[in-house]
Amino acid sequence: MKINAGEIRVGMLLEYKGDLWQVLKTQHVKPGKGGAFAQVEMKSVNKNTKVNERFRSSETVEKASLEEINYNFLYEDENNYFFIEPKSFEQIEIKKNLVGEKGKLLIENLEVSVSFYNDKPISVDLPNQVTCKIKNTDVALKGQTVSSSYKPATLENGLNIQVPPFIESGDDIIVDTRNLEYIKKI
Repeated sequence: MKINAGEIRVGMLLEYKGDLWQVLKTQHVKPGKGGAFAQVEMKSVNKNTKVNERFRSSETVEKASLEEINYNFLYEDENNYFFIEPKSFEQIEIKKNLVGEKGKLLIENLEVSVSFYNDKPISVDLPNQVTCKIKNTDVALKGQTVSSSYKPATLENGLNIQVPPFIESGDDIIVDTRNLEYIKKI
């Protein structure tokens, strides 16, 4: 789908120079002399390179059309995560490096949204919040509750996060999957 350069927003995926690019920054510039343009910083989804481009306001760029399908997590092996589509029972595998650190939050039957570009998975979005169990954490020091300090904790899945002093080993908590931060105790 073609869009004007003025409509480019952060987070969009664009097809440009035969590659797929994610927009990191955009700035609309109207110099005193000459026409207005959009200064756009983009990162290649496939090659992991960055580029700064200038698009005149009259130019059009191709916005990538993505298909999002919900899948349930099944299991993992050394290199891949395996998901199943609940309606058709079609199974797919996605490389661990595509999911990243958030893959440790995957639990059996967790529903995720997988974005496809030309029938190739490019991202996996977890629900905003998941429930985790604290494996171990330091004992809170006396008087530590006065200030809003946090202490390190290790979850059963191996992730290390910061939690408030009243959280103890064995507690169930809710973690924000977008920034891997503690939300609340259950």
